[in-house]
Amino acid sequence: MLCSVRTLAAALLGGFILTAAASGGALAQSAAPEQKPAEQKSPEEQAKEEALRRSVEEYAEAAKLPGNAGLPECVWSGRRIAMLLWRDDIDTARRHMELYERFGCPTEHLKIAFRCLVRQGNIDSKAQERLSERAHACWVNPDAPPPAPAATAPAAPPAQQ
Repeated sequence: MLCSVRTLAAALLGGFILTAAASGGALAQSAAPEQKPAEQKSPEEQAKEEALRRSVEEYAEAAKLPGNAGLPECVWSGRRIAMLLWRDDIDTARRHMELYERFGCPTEHLKIAFRCLVRQGNIDSKAQERLSERAHACWVNPDAPPPAPAATAPAAPPAQQ
């Protein structure tokens, strides 16, 4: 008799578990899925996406250049060399030049892009422009005229006495 009580208890427990699992699954299937609000991206993620988008646009713009100057490896290494020269890091620029030439990139384009960079003068520390932006602008259009100097506020007239 003891054996049949255990068997009966096990059968009832098993039936209960199966019933609960089946009904729980049915409830889960019929329940409407929770709608999560659109995930807000953190400022860091937004900045990364913006930088990536800007980089893709810069390379697409540079790809329109004639010859090898528009190749991504030439754009990347050429702008880097121009910035190194601007910062007076001649030795590192020379090492990068070997790589630049190995890629078959035009040294003449690098010369005129650096000339454009020098012709535009120092970057104002108060301005938003960065060296990398100016180097890219000169790489894409080395014949661009230097920007007009920032207009200074006229001096106040002397006070009348």
